[in-house]
Amino acid sequence: MPFQKIESEKLASAVVRQIEGLILQGILRPGERLPSERELSERLGVSRPSLREAVAQLQEAGLLTTRAGAGIYVADVLGSAFSPALIQLFATNDQAVFDYLSFRRDLEGLAAERAAHLGSATDLKVIDTIFRKMEAAHVKRNPADEAALDAQFHMAIIEASHNVIMLHMMRAMFDLLSEGVFYNRSVMFRNKSTRDSLLEQHRAINVAIQARDGTAARAAVAAHMDFVDMALSEQRKAERNEATALLRLSAKQGAK
Repeated sequence: MPFQKIESEKLASAVVRQIEGLILQGILRPGERLPSERELSERLGVSRPSLREAVAQLQEAGLLTTRAGAGIYVADVLGSAFSPALIQLFATNDQAVFDYLSFRRDLEGLAAERAAHLGSATDLKVIDTIFRKMEAAHVKRNPADEAALDAQFHMAIIEASHNVIMLHMMRAMFDLLSEGVFYNRSVMFRNKSTRDSLLEQHRAINVAIQARDGTAARAAVAAHMDFVDMALSEQRKAERNEATALLRLSAKQGAK
């Protein structure tokens, strides 16, 4: 008969499963430092030997890493999502930039629709709280805070979709965006009319999600990403025109 004796789970295995779950759900982020061994063992209610055994298993699995004299950290499990060579290609290729926007349009539209249907009351409160912070930052002359909140707003929607594959995929993509690989998000916020339009688009997304209208949320994300695509296209065109104008000016000055 295919039955085996049921044995109680080892404490170390329970610790492993809990930490794995926190990493999978994106609650523990790559590079985040874990509490000290004493504090963590107290929080988990396990002995230090059981905790050490669990940490050793997670290190062997590549999920945790130890930094000499600094403690235990969540490993940079997203670091290998794209090779350095491919990241460099992304940064120097216009097609990659606009394909990135198209990718976000589709995936974030789906995430917004899922968030409207599947997000908990707390998820929706987080999204709304970030949007209210964006409103407050909007009146500031320096757009840096609003640009940073823009990324937080979109990630909160993705987290509220409760799809762990989408979460980690999009987090990797946003990490590249924050590093300026695709484009400099802050530049877009420097134009007053563009900045006003972006706030209203985020408002429409938030209103639809708070109303739990998945169809409207998905449409609002599509409209927002279409606007970003257009604004970025116009920015690139203006940069090319300015480069051409500078060449003409240089040629005329040289002809004198």
